[in-house]
Amino acid sequence: MSTHWDVTEDLERVVALEEREREMKRQNLRFDAAVNNMAQGLCMFDTERRLVICNAPFAKLYGLPDKLTVAGTLLDDILNYRRSSALVGASDTQTYLAPPAGLHGDRGVLRAEYALPDGRIVAITCHPMRDGGWVATHEDVTVQHEQQDRIRHLARHDPLTDLPNRTHFSEDLTAVVERIGRGEKWAMLYLDLDHFKPVNDTLGHAIGDAVLREVATRIRIVQRKDDLVARLGGDEFALLAGPLAGPDEAAAIARRVVEAVNRPFRIDGHEISIAASIGIAIAPQDGTDATTIMRHADLALYRAKSEGRANFQFFESEMNATLQERRFLETGIRAAVTLNQLRLVYQPILRTEDNSISCFEALLRWDHPERGTIPPIKFIPIAEETGAMIPIGNWVLREACRTAATWPSDVRIAVNLSAVQFKARDLVAQVEAALADNGLPGDRLDLEITESLLLADTDATLATLHQLHNLGVRISMDDFGTGYSSLSYLRAFPFDKIKIDRSFVSDLSTRSDSQAIVEAVVGLGRSLGMQTIAEGVETEQELEIIRKHGCEEVQGYLFSPPVTSTGASELIAKFGTHTKTAPPSRARNRARQRAKAV
Repeated sequence: MSTHWDVTEDLERVVALEEREREMKRQNLRFDAAVNNMAQGLCMFDTERRLVICNAPFAKLYGLPDKLTVAGTLLDDILNYRRSSALVGASDTQTYLAPPAGLHGDRGVLRAEYALPDGRIVAITCHPMRDGGWVATHEDVTVQHEQQDRIRHLARHDPLTDLPNRTHFSEDLTAVVERIGRGEKWAMLYLDLDHFKPVNDTLGHAIGDAVLREVATRIRIVQRKDDLVARLGGDEFALLAGPLAGPDEAAAIARRVVEAVNRPFRIDGHEISIAASIGIAIAPQDGTDATTIMRHADLALYRAKSEGRANFQFFESEMNATLQERRFLETGIRAAVTLNQLRLVYQPILRTEDNSISCFEALLRWDHPERGTIPPIKFIPIAEETGAMIPIGNWVLREACRTAATWPSDVRIAVNLSAVQFKARDLVAQVEAALADNGLPGDRLDLEITESLLLADTDATLATLHQLHNLGVRISMDDFGTGYSSLSYLRAFPFDKIKIDRSFVSDLSTRSDSQAIVEAVVGLGRSLGMQTIAEGVETEQELEIIRKHGCEEVQGYLFSPPVTSTGASELIAKFGTHTKTAPPSRARNRARQRAKAV
């Protein structure tokens, strides 16, 4: 006897159940893979504070042994282990991994960051569950914090020297202002490097950067413990010193900084000499707000530079008036050309052999509608510093050539050139245009330069001078003997004329050494084929000595002060001109030979 029944459905249920189990295993594997490959550590605790699940990153983050990662492990056991391993602070024991008391259901999410004793920083986000448990993620954010700290540091520090930058310094100065308000005395030292630009220009920015880093190091060494040092940009530094007993302390600090910076730098085989100029403002006497303190320190720095550099100066109240005057001149001189406020006057240069006029020197004047005539010694240095000298110099060239074109053909015009005009690199084109536009031959134009022009960028300057010579223009060295390396420059370039400075001429009748200098210069010029001219001749006695020593030309108030173009024509009629053309100098012959070769 046998029993038969249909088990198809049972078998299908068994197969389905097995398939569900296999699928669940697959899901669990996927879940484990996903959980254990998370960037963050994950943990879940139930309402009894027992571990439900945690992933491998969580265990690794806190160095948990396997036995503390199994389901059912009490939170207190985990905390006790972490406490014994010095990986959690005692004060954080109850809050480090658990939500605050009373946090449950949907009432909120806990987010916090904790610093571990080993220096790591962990960010925790804890989500409560409805049954009273919670799930949390733990992430090591140490690197992110370091990057953020670095970004914040870079935003407030100079990347080259690592000193605080202008932004940081402004914050420090604001904090100091509050302390000044409480009765403390502070000093701001505004520092600028002297002769630093030639380092960059001649040795390159890499050497210049190395010098700036060394300057920062030297300032750090000599600063006091609580002083605040910053690099404001370029070659400008600042130092806040305080609290101070008085200005003498600020002077002592400035003296140490000047001495430190003035010592030669030895970088990549180069010995480099620069210097520091410092302006000092003492607060509260020189200002009680940041803007005023900085402005007054800047004014004192300007005075330090004008007093010969490599020194320090304290702010004085009259510096404000000086600043207002400078701003007036800066603003006015820029507009002087377009407003037709500039004019030229002409002082005659005469031949000593017959007192005939050979040349006029064009001299610049500024007629201001409110201030009257402003002397060039006041506005030309400012025009050179601000860049206004380039358009002014071009105007002077054109106007001088235009006037000279109305004179007899044997009367030349002399124009002083500023070193700033050479930096524009279009000087030759400007001179060529001024001559061509006015139909003036090149040999009727004398260009006067000073020795200081040849101190910087010598090769480029000499190249420009040779190009001007090839136009037929004569080149004169002005103020000879007052510069640095006159003889070497006379060898480097064949000047047509040497101008003996008035400081030697004014002492001719009283000092034998001045006569010896004049005699030596005239002899030197004669041996080199260069004419000599003595400027500043004011007495007949000076003229007689000049003639005795063989100087070819003279200029000075003995004959005439500077006059208008009309006055120049009258002087030509009075003194006459040299009808016979003088033989060309040896330097002139060399210039013509070079021009033919070109």
